[in-house]
Amino acid sequence: MNTTCYRLVVCEKPSVARSIAAVLGAGKRGDGFLSGGGYLVSWCFGHLAELSDADAYDEKYGKWRREDLPILPDSWQYTVSRDKQKQMNTLRALMHREDVCEVVNACDAGREGELIFRTAYNLNNCRKRVKRLWISSMEDAAILHGFDNLRDGAEYDNLYASALCRSKADWLVGINATRLFSVMYHRTLNVGRVVSPTLALLVQREAEINAFQPESFYTVHLDFDGFSAAGGRMKEQAEAERLAGDCNCKTAAVTSVVQTEKTEKAPALYDLTTLQRDANRLLGYTAQQTLDYLQSLYEKKLCTYPRTDSRYLTDDMEGGVNALALCCAGICGTELPAAVYSGQVCSSKKVSDHHAVVPTMAAGETDLETLPAGEREILRLVSRQVLMAVSAPFVYLETEARLDCGGNAFAAKGKMVIQLGWKAYADAELTDKALPELSEGQMLPVSSCAVKEGKTTPPKHFTEDTLLSAMETAGKEDMPEDAERRGLGTPATRAAVIEKLVATGFAERRKAKKAVRLVPTEAGVSLITVLPEQLQSPLLTAEWEHRLKEIECGELGADEFLAGICDMVAALVRDAAPVDGAEVLFPSGRPVVGKCPRCGAEVTESKNGYFCERRSCKFGLWRDNRFLAAKKISLTKKMASSLLTQGRAYASGIYSEKTGKTYDAFILLEDDGARSSYKLDFTK
Repeated sequence: MNTTCYRLVVCEKPSVARSIAAVLGAGKRGDGFLSGGGYLVSWCFGHLAELSDADAYDEKYGKWRREDLPILPDSWQYTVSRDKQKQMNTLRALMHREDVCEVVNACDAGREGELIFRTAYNLNNCRKRVKRLWISSMEDAAILHGFDNLRDGAEYDNLYASALCRSKADWLVGINATRLFSVMYHRTLNVGRVVSPTLALLVQREAEINAFQPESFYTVHLDFDGFSAAGGRMKEQAEAERLAGDCNCKTAAVTSVVQTEKTEKAPALYDLTTLQRDANRLLGYTAQQTLDYLQSLYEKKLCTYPRTDSRYLTDDMEGGVNALALCCAGICGTELPAAVYSGQVCSSKKVSDHHAVVPTMAAGETDLETLPAGEREILRLVSRQVLMAVSAPFVYLETEARLDCGGNAFAAKGKMVIQLGWKAYADAELTDKALPELSEGQMLPVSSCAVKEGKTTPPKHFTEDTLLSAMETAGKEDMPEDAERRGLGTPATRAAVIEKLVATGFAERRKAKKAVRLVPTEAGVSLITVLPEQLQSPLLTAEWEHRLKEIECGELGADEFLAGICDMVAALVRDAAPVDGAEVLFPSGRPVVGKCPRCGAEVTESKNGYFCERRSCKFGLWRDNRFLAAKKISLTKKMASSLLTQGRAYASGIYSEKTGKTYDAFILLEDDGARSSYKLDFTK
């Protein structure tokens, strides 16, 4: 390349920029960029610019009023925060340098990475040719290969359109629905396309647990020499005791013995969601922690791209699977599988933007003890999954025996391992034992029998493991079978959704034994109670993700998609009405003064007086009431409480407008159900 004509490389983060610059030979430091070898390498700090708040479009939107909704911008505006403005200016200057002939988008190879770059590129009015770096690993060889095979930026126009539609749609729903329901219920209620249906999953599960009524059941267990058999469930304990008595010290006949060889295929490699689920279940990490650890490993060139929804490698990677498995065995400090089945982890048809998460070859040469504990454990977990995925299947012989004792049926199961296969690397212990050799017609003496009581169990609280699974499959049954995107959010966004629910106070983490449960707070339950079905149903966001994928594939226009979102938001604002009695769902938290004389709800103190918490009631004792103001009476909290409990309150120093003197009297409260008024009582 002519050194008088530079390629400007724009990365998503400074750390990534430094790695790429080192490979390209751009080691000279500038202010906000690196240079050398015909390259200028600069960076964003994630999103340098984001869609502006509503008040940027009109000052009146600074106050939240229903009459101003819906807010539907004709021309979208962006805001650059103060701490990022300098870097935006640096990019603008670099993009407009005369010696820059081409811009390379080296932001993360995915939907959000495309949006980050294009936003900065467009806001800086750059018109120079764009190339796209699309890599799944930060290893030097992968970076060099990527720059040798840069793609035309125009190939990703549809991906950008999809990302921009997602961003605008989330803004339209978030801004309008949050303001609408906050105004309706007089407290800040964060509503979102993915956040709200995820919260609804938590609320529904909690309701199922609370409504569950456990039922006792009883089973009779017969013990033989070396194994036991169980009868069916019984509702009555007395019936089970009678059966146990009938079988005690008797002989049972083997009525059938069925042996079946069963095979469990090796699990696939990790995508982000399955890794987050296992890391939560096995290590106790939150989804966000796992993503952060994995992102750091990626930037250190030790793992491949984290935000992937694929669990396979591409066909052209099959030749390197043996070396990858050897690398993973070293990381885990274990032996290689007896045979490495490369083909079962490779399928280009099952890879979209990025292949599965696997360690890089550089990870095998790294001193793991120098890594932070979280990163080290995630790297080992990813490596172990590779070893399981390339292993032989787990094969076992299952024996099911049926027995008869006094005309009553019993059953026993046993399992014998034929080939351990991938289970050799799994944490789960094989607890099933083999049955002794049995034959049909064989008579076995019952050595003892017992009645065991059990109880039906409620659904389990969500953990991050199970919630991620529920998010991944939510709405699946209502979507077309060929829909490429289903569920709530994407692998890249689900962790942030969970964190937002916790940060906004609608969900909380509760430790229970070894697990950490995710449960809705009272505020979360209240929010789902008042939200319309369309905002809490996973179907809405599942449809959106499907349509966004259609935009990405060029099958749907962005304008058509956004027009549908605007119509939905307008209808929501037009039709939404407060739920009756919702005051009890969203108490103000203000000091309680007494009970409302009209409806019996609580009257609380606020800046302008004392008002009924039930908004539809309209009862209030105003501090600036004309009658009181004219007589220079200050309506204290104590006086308001007395008026509500006794209908009267003592006041001293009452000013006489006629004489200019002061006097003492009782203030009497009269209320006809529509208006309140005061009178004075001079009785001692």
